[in-house]
Order: sequence, then structure tokens, then C-alpha cells
Amino acid sequence: MELTKIRSLSDDELLHQEKASAEQLFRLRFQVSMGQNDGVKKLRQLRKEIAQIKTVSRERELGVRGATHELVSTLPAGEVKKAAKAAAKKPAKAAAAKTSAKNSPKKSAEKGAGK
Repeated sequence: MELTKIRSLSDDELLHQEKASAEQLFRLRFQVSMGQNDGVKKLRQLRKEIAQIKTVSRERELGVRGATHELVSTLPAGEVKKAAKAAAKKPAKAAAAKTSAKNSPKKSAEKGAGK
């Protein structure tokens, strides 16, 4: 089943389809273990279909699909650009401070250990 068809199903239909696919997967696994069937491709398709169904139902539960996350600024337009530039500079300065902070305690610990 295609993802677009899965997304068009209702919640009850999704649950029913998941149960039907899981039962079909169980029967197919049983046949493969008995040596009656060599349906490796069908096994993969069923596992993928079940995963897609579970993903769509979870997305609906969380309300993830279709949600947009936009940043809204309360600053005036000129200050937004300044804030963006300052934010871009901070990670570089913070990384440099971390490396120098990491090196300095080691040196002082080594000096104290030698005495």
C-alpha cells in the first residue's frame, strides 16, 4: 500500500489495516519457517507497510503532520539583523573559549604533579 493511500485512511481503518498486515506477516513467517514459502520480498513489504501505518498513526496522535514552526521576532527589523549577526559570532567565540579552558587546567595539573 502506498503512503498516500495510508495517509488517506481514517484512524479506525488504519488500526484495522495494521492488524490485518500483522496477521498476514505472522502467517507468512510461519509458512517460511515450515519451508512452504520463500517470500522474503513479501516479508519486507509487510514490515515496511506496518511501520508506515504506525508512523502515520503516531504523527496524527502528536499532531506533527502539517504543523509549521516559525520564529516570530518581537524586535524591530534593524535589530533582528544585528541579533542574527551576534548569534552567528557567538559559537565561534564559545568554541575558542572551550578549547583554551580545556588546555589550561591540564597544564596546571601537570605542573602540580611534577613537584
